[in-house]
Amino acid sequence: MAITALPDLKQQLQQLVACPSVSATDPKLDMGNRGVVELLAAWLETLGFAVELMPLEGQSDKANMIATLGRGDGGLVLAGHTDTVPFDDGLWQSDPFKLTDRNNRFYGLGATDMKGFFPIAIEAARSFVDKPLQQPLIILATADEETSMAGARALVKAGRPKARYAVVGEPTGLKPIRMHKGAMMEAVRITGQSGHSSDPALGANALEAMYRAMGELLKLRGEWQERYRNPGFAVPVPTLNLGCIHGGDNPNRICGHTELQFDLRPLPGMALDDLRAELDQRLHACIEDKKIRLEYAPLFLGTEAFEQDSNSELVKAAEKLTGHSAESVAFATEAPYFKSMGMDTIVLGPGDIDQAHQPDEYLGQERIDPMVEVLRGLIAKFCL
Repeated sequence: MAITALPDLKQQLQQLVACPSVSATDPKLDMGNRGVVELLAAWLETLGFAVELMPLEGQSDKANMIATLGRGDGGLVLAGHTDTVPFDDGLWQSDPFKLTDRNNRFYGLGATDMKGFFPIAIEAARSFVDKPLQQPLIILATADEETSMAGARALVKAGRPKARYAVVGEPTGLKPIRMHKGAMMEAVRITGQSGHSSDPALGANALEAMYRAMGELLKLRGEWQERYRNPGFAVPVPTLNLGCIHGGDNPNRICGHTELQFDLRPLPGMALDDLRAELDQRLHACIEDKKIRLEYAPLFLGTEAFEQDSNSELVKAAEKLTGHSAESVAFATEAPYFKSMGMDTIVLGPGDIDQAHQPDEYLGQERIDPMVEVLRGLIAKFCL
């Protein structure tokens, strides 16, 4: 895609919003993000960035984009995801794929979470295209953050990009974030033996076994909440939510199969592999009936909790530029993936999380110029 002139910030956001890139676990709703990363690539190439598209394995319609200005073994990454969640058809006051300017807000699907970050990052980068960078500036766009984190996982697998610092532009209300909880979604499936309800000996009740499994999960939750605590979070303990359960088919049949799905939000320092090993051991240990078979498995790979040291040079710089002390949030981001590649990382963006994932999502226009200035300050400090 060749272009001769870079659109202004509003025009960029218009085009990004107009390019659908929903990622969803439902294949009927899931889309690629090629159109979005190709737009970004074309714009950044006009500024002199060297741009590479990295298709996801087995998904040619989905790709990461790595755009680099300058050279060096350090540098700063400005990172964001290009996908959005699905939208509630009929509940929007305007077309979710048409940027609407009203009440000093830009409305549109992804305006705040988080397509709006890219035009802001590009605007900040424009100030440095003719300056002699001592370390590279990298603008990075990923695929599938809202579902599988497949884009971020592909970057870790490839060991790219290599940089010293990373800013993930998720909606944080212009406040730097140095900690967030992890995210796990798990399933317990119990298979028993159906039979006539008049004689319990004719079968093995999967619902009764699930009752024991649920009790064990709640007991383990209590133990974890005693064992782990971090006062830096509004909810200072790990949470475990029993989200949905399905099983059986009729009141006069012994239930032969049931499934429970639950959500776990671990604190920094709680490794996913260790938690899953403990869950597997405890769940299997609570089922003694040989007629009952229990299967425990993750619904997706999960995302580790994230913590960046409060004394990091990046944290201190962001605090000075924003005027806010670094905080924590409950939602998960791609930050731990960049941290795992050796980058000091923060989450910092112009939007508000309470606008994300709902009808009439918007980005307040008063946030745009301050965010541009913050990014300019970080680029000047870590790239010049």
